Amino acid sequence: MFRKLLFLTLFVTSVARADYTFIVPQPVGGGTDVWARIVAKELEEKLGEKIIIRNIPGANDVPGFNEFHNSLRKDPKTIMVAHGGNAESFLTQKVDYNYFDYEPVGLMNLTIIVGNRKDVNLNDGVKFAAGSGMNPDVMAIALLICGPDKTPKEYLACYKDKITYVKGMKGGERRMAYLRGELNVTRESSAAYLKHAKKVEQNQDWFSHGVLDIQSGLVKGDENYPGLSFQEVYEKRWGKKPTGDFYNAYLLVKMYRDALQKSLWMDKGNPNAKKVTLALKAVVDDKAALDRIYEQTGKYEWILGDDVNKVTAALQRLTTGEALNTLKWFLSEGIGQQVK
Repeated sequence: MFRKLLFLTLFVTSVARADYTFIVPQPVGGGTDVWARIVAKELEEKLGEKIIIRNIPGANDVPGFNEFHNSLRKDPKTIMVAHGGNAESFLTQKVDYNYFDYEPVGLMNLTIIVGNRKDVNLNDGVKFAAGSGMNPDVMAIALLICGPDKTPKEYLACYKDKITYVKGMKGGERRMAYLRGELNVTRESSAAYLKHAKKVEQNQDWFSHGVLDIQSGLVKGDENYPGLSFQEVYEKRWGKKPTGDFYNAYLLVKMYRDALQKSLWMDKGNPNAKKVTLALKAVVDDKAALDRIYEQTGKYEWILGDDVNKVTAALQRLTTGEALNTLKWFLSEGIGQQVK
């Protein structure tokens, strides 16, 4: 009896002292992995407990999130680090996970930055690597290269003529290919862009997708890249604002991908969710901690706890059948991607 009680005591103690775990649906070195490690370092100081990074990569970065949903989320110390590719898959594919089943801890209202090599003329042709979450980038590139007043079919034809979308490259391969000039356009999350693209001598900032204005549901400029939001760059080149069915489809997937690009989730009803959210708030309220994050990610707004629901509500308002159908059509016909 004494041994049984001792075992139970040790078991309960070990559970109570278990480290928190960040589930990252990418391999080590991916953009989300980079961001997760930056945030974990600051968050674990406020939690007073260690955070372990567990990478679960897979096709389109879906398996890691599916595994969280199906078998890991009931662990009271497991936190899902979801990213934009997950949000795009939620919008266009059949997945197991569902954002509305979870407790939002917080997110960084981020965007994606696109750079190009200044030693080439992109009008001669774009060479860009495919990957998880990159479809909105290639749609934006098609809009910029092909110009205004086109139907989705005309954009598709121009895309096939002007853009080489190279499939099968991993993150490290893509970055090396850009460094060598085999690719002439790159894209990264804000943190990974500062870490990788900025170090390429021939790189220049092309555009930022801009960030979500939660109140209006529209795009606002990226203060880290002033004058370089997609809409600003487009209007400067073509003398008019982007419009049309193809643009609306791009805007829909861009908003999902960027607004949920780096977000933290725990299971609904998780007893530790409030504690983790308060610890994250303590990070955000700590200027020194926040400055350390901003130094590596750029200065982007944090949205915490229940306020994340305002983000998902804004995304739902943007979701129209016409935009979603055009998006699915392009992903299928242009990129050869399976959609639900």
